[in-house]
Amino acid sequence: MSKLLNVSTNPHAVSKETTSNLMLDVILALIPATVWGIYQFGIYAGILVLTSIAACVVAEYIWQKAMKKTVTVGDYSAVLTGLLIGMNLPPEVPIWIPIIGGAFAIIVVKQLYGGIGQNFMNPALAARCFLLIAFASIMTNFPSLDGVTEATPLALLKAGESVNLADMFFGFTSGTIGETSALLLLAGGIYLLFRKVITWDIPVIYIGSFAVFMLLFGGHGLDMSFVAAELCGGGLMLGAFFMATDYVTSPITFKGRILYAVLLGVLTGIIRSFSNMSEGVSFAIIFCNLLVPLLEKITLPKAFGREGK
Repeated sequence: MSKLLNVSTNPHAVSKETTSNLMLDVILALIPATVWGIYQFGIYAGILVLTSIAACVVAEYIWQKAMKKTVTVGDYSAVLTGLLIGMNLPPEVPIWIPIIGGAFAIIVVKQLYGGIGQNFMNPALAARCFLLIAFASIMTNFPSLDGVTEATPLALLKAGESVNLADMFFGFTSGTIGETSALLLLAGGIYLLFRKVITWDIPVIYIGSFAVFMLLFGGHGLDMSFVAAELCGGGLMLGAFFMATDYVTSPITFKGRILYAVLLGVLTGIIRSFSNMSEGVSFAIIFCNLLVPLLEKITLPKAFGREGK
C-alpha cells in the first residue's frame, strides 16, 4: 500500500505556469506599444530600450555570481524590468541613464532584498522615480515627434490648454517611449486578462476610481473629454495594467486589492490635481506598494473556526 503513496510537503497543487512563462506573456503584451514608440521617436529610442534591458540582465548576472547565488536571468524577470524602465524613459536621454536605472532597480530594489519575490516595491518604477529625483531636468525633457522640445499632453492640460484626444489615444504625442499609445497599452492589458496573467480588479478599479476623482476634483466639472484625456495621457494605462498588478508588490486578498486600487486612483488624482507634477502614476504605485503589508493584514480572512474580532 505504501508504494501507492507519494508523501511530500505542501504545496501539493501542480501548475504548468512558470515564472518565465508569465514574464514572457507580459513582455509579449508590451511589444506593440514599445515598437510603436521606437517607430515614432526613432532608432535611438530602441537603443535606449535595449540598453536598459541589457543593464538589468548584466546587473543581475554579475550580482548573483559575485554573491555566489543561483543565476536567475533565465526567468526573464530582469528582461521585463529593463523593458519597463526603457518604456518609461524620455526618448532622448543620455545612454548612461538606463544603465544607472537598470543597476538601481536590480541591485538596490530587487537583489538586496533577496531577489525575485522579495522586493517591497516595483523595481522598474522605483528606478524611474530615482532617476526623476536625481536627474530631473533630463527625465522631464520630452521632444515632440518633429524633434522640437515641447510639453506633454498632461502638462498642457494642467496649464489649461487644449489637447488632441485622438492623438493621445492612438499615440501621436510626446511622452516617454512606451506610454504614448493608450490603444496599444489597453490591447496589451486585455491580452493579459485573456491569458489570465492578471485579474480585472486592480486595473479596472484603479482606472475607474481615478476617473471618478478627476470628475469630482479635477477642476473641470463634468467635462468627460478632460477625464478621457487624463486617462489616455501619461503612464496610467501602462501603470494600471503592467505595474500595479505586479504579483510581488500587490495584495493577495481580494478586499486588499480593491482598497489598493482605490488608493492608487485617488493618490494619482491628488498628485495630478494638487501638486506641481502633471504625472503621478509612478509615485502613486510605489507609495501604495509600501502599504501592501498593512492592506493584507487588515483584509486577511479569519481562519475557519476562529471567532472574528
